[in-house]
Amino acid sequence: QVQLVESGGGLVQAGGSLRLSCAASGTIFSINTMGWYRQAPGKQRELVAHITSSGGTNYADSVKGRFTISRGNAKNTVYLQMNSLKPEDTAVYYCKLEFSSIQYWGKGTLVTVSS
Repeated sequence: QVQLVESGGGLVQAGGSLRLSCAASGTIFSINTMGWYRQAPGKQRELVAHITSSGGTNYADSVKGRFTISRGNAKNTVYLQMNSLKPEDTAVYYCKLEFSSIQYWGKGTLVTVSS
């Protein structure tokens, strides 16, 4: 049973920073991709960033230069450093782990950016 637990969400003023964390547990294949997605009210879930087990990264255009995704020393952890936050970044942020064509999702953490 694979489980993902996110943390680090909260309320922040525009221009501020937050760091999200996600820890995965269970039987996990060493070659995998971890990522962050977000879903704002009334909108579809969208990719924010993902990182492969070899360190390759990909970002949504809307967060390039502001957000940084990284892996922890414990390989099944992933972080999202979010700087220069904007009100439009307000959403529930979900962690995703994928390997062997199977996706696992966390329950999400709410990020609210006030103007």
